[in-house]
Amino acid sequence: MSAAEAEIISILRADRRRWHLLATVAALDLPDCWIGAGFVRNAVWDHLHQYPPSPPNGDIDVIWYDPDRTDPALDRHHEDRLAAIEPSALWSVKNQARMHIRNGDPPYASAIDAMRHWPETATAVAARHHGAGLCEVAAPLGTDDLFGLILRPAANFVDLKRDVYDERRRSKKWLELWPLLREA
Repeated sequence: MSAAEAEIISILRADRRRWHLLATVAALDLPDCWIGAGFVRNAVWDHLHQYPPSPPNGDIDVIWYDPDRTDPALDRHHEDRLAAIEPSALWSVKNQARMHIRNGDPPYASAIDAMRHWPETATAVAARHHGAGLCEVAAPLGTDDLFGLILRPAANFVDLKRDVYDERRRSKKWLELWPLLREA
């Protein structure tokens, strides 16, 4: 485990709400299952800005991977299960085995591989809780930009899908919420 991954785990463990939500998702026992995107990114940026932990805003992105169960109805079923356990959270569950179609990418090989195709480098990070209070972090594009407070488009979003990145940057107002961020 890298020092950055250990720091992410420490940040998540100190945030009772996020730690509880990680355990809630782990109870589903889905294959290759993680909570990613803003759930982890925002917690780290809050920490680096010396803000108190803020509750996850927007939806909580639960990703999993099973090429044999790609019916979107199954994702909705898992969202309903999570909402029954934790109704105060807005859940978004997506099997990454089918998301390449929507995103116009080649098929993904795993949930972590799917994260390589996310719009921002600092967003392509996820965590999962498993057994006895343990946690694992996945960051296929690294954590340098996340901890360096750098907002940078991932490779596919530099040119080809730049409009998607630009719209996300504008609509999410990251530079206003976290003023220490800088664009690459």
